[in-house]
Amino acid sequence: MVEKRIVLIGAGSIQFGLGTMADIFLSDILKGSTIVLHDINADALQKVKKIGEGAIKELRYDFKLETTLSREAALDGADFVISSIEVGDRFKLWEQDYEIPRKYGSRQTFGENGGPGGLFHSLRIIPPVMEICEDVMQICPNALFINFSNPMSRICLAIKRKFPHLKFIGLCHEIFFLEKHLPTILNTPFSNLDGIKAGGLNHFGVLLEIKYKETQEDAYPDIRANALEYFEKHGREVDLIKFILKHYHVLPYTTDSHFSEYIQWGWEQINTKDVRDFYEGYKALCKSESRRLQRFLKGRLSHKRWLKPSGERAIPIIEGIITDSGQYELSVNIPNNEGLIEELPRDLVIEGPATVDKHGVHGVKLRKIPKGIAALWRNQASVQDLVVEAALTGSKEIALQALLADPVVDSADNAKKMLDEILKLQHEYIKLS
Repeated sequence: MVEKRIVLIGAGSIQFGLGTMADIFLSDILKGSTIVLHDINADALQKVKKIGEGAIKELRYDFKLETTLSREAALDGADFVISSIEVGDRFKLWEQDYEIPRKYGSRQTFGENGGPGGLFHSLRIIPPVMEICEDVMQICPNALFINFSNPMSRICLAIKRKFPHLKFIGLCHEIFFLEKHLPTILNTPFSNLDGIKAGGLNHFGVLLEIKYKETQEDAYPDIRANALEYFEKHGREVDLIKFILKHYHVLPYTTDSHFSEYIQWGWEQINTKDVRDFYEGYKALCKSESRRLQRFLKGRLSHKRWLKPSGERAIPIIEGIITDSGQYELSVNIPNNEGLIEELPRDLVIEGPATVDKHGVHGVKLRKIPKGIAALWRNQASVQDLVVEAALTGSKEIALQALLADPVVDSADNAKKMLDEILKLQHEYIKLS
C-alpha cells in the first residue's frame, strides 16, 4: 500500500474527472492514496465529488477523496499532478478559431492544434497552464506534472522553456489508432505485435518500426501491402492518411482531422465532411456530459457503469514509477533534449515511446525516419517555436510572425486581418501587445 497524493486539475469534467478517478480506484498499487479533485467550477466539482464518495462508500475502496477550489491547497504535498483544462466556452471559441481564418481565405481543416486556429488556442491556454506550473514549482517541486490539454506540443514546449526543472510529460491517446486498425490489417492480435516505435510531433506522428512478436519478422511490408485496401473498405476520415502511406510509405497514427492541420495541402486530401462530422460528434459527446452526470447523481446509473479503465496512460505510468516497473510506453510527449529525434531541434518537445522506472519517464530514440516526413516536422518545429514565444512574451508581432511562418497561411494581409479580429473577439482570454 502506498499513500500518494494525486491531484486532478480540471476534475469537474466527467470525462477527465470520473475517468481518471476510475483508473485510480481500480489500481491495487495506489490503494491508500489521496485523490484531490480541483476545479474552478464549484458546481461541477461537487457533482464529481459526490459520485466518487458514493463509490468509495458503496464499494469500500481504500482511498481518501478531497475537493477544493484552491489550487494552492490542492497542490500542497502532491506527488503527482494531472491537468486537463480548457479556457472559456470551449466550443464557441473553437468555432471562432476555425471560422474566422476561413473567412479570410484560410483552408485550415480543424482549428484546434495547428494552423491559425492552433495559434489562437495556444495563446489562450498556455498562460493559465504556466500559472499552474508555477504553483507546482513553488508548492510541490518534486511532483510529476502530467498534461492532457491541447495543443499538446505547444503547451509542453512552453513548460520546457519556462520551467526547465519541472518534471513533466504530456499524454495523448492518438496512438490507439494503431491498436484499433492493425490487428485487422495484419490479421493478428495486437498482443502479437512487438518492437513498435512511432512518433514525431503530437497529432503529427507516424509508425516507424514494428515486428511480429512470434517470429520477430518486420511487419511493415504487410502494412504497406494491406492497409490501403483495408482503409478503402473500413476507414473513415483517413483520405490523407492513405495519401501519406502511399507516397511517404509510413502509416500515421491519427486521423485526418488532426494530421491535416499541419500541412498546406492537407485541405486537398481530406474528406471535409468526415472531418466536420468528427467535430460535431465530439462536441455532442462533450455536451452530453451534464446529462450523464445527472443520471449518476439520481442513481439511475450504477457505479459499475463508470468504474472501468479509461484507456488513458497516466495512472499506469504513475504505477510504473512507484513499482520501478521498467515498462514500455508507446507514446509520451517529452523534451527532445537528448536528441530522441535527431532530425528535430533539441529545444522541442517530441512524441514517442518511453520507458518508466522509479526515476521517471525516459524517451526512446527514434530512427528510420523518412526525409520527407522529417521535412514536414521541421516546418512545424519552426512554427511551434514562434507560437510558444508569442504566448510566453505576449507579443502581437511575434504572434503575427508565427502565422506568417505557418505553411497553412498564404496571405500576409489576411493573416493580419484574422489576428486582429480574433484579438477583438477573444480579448478576455488573449492579451497581446
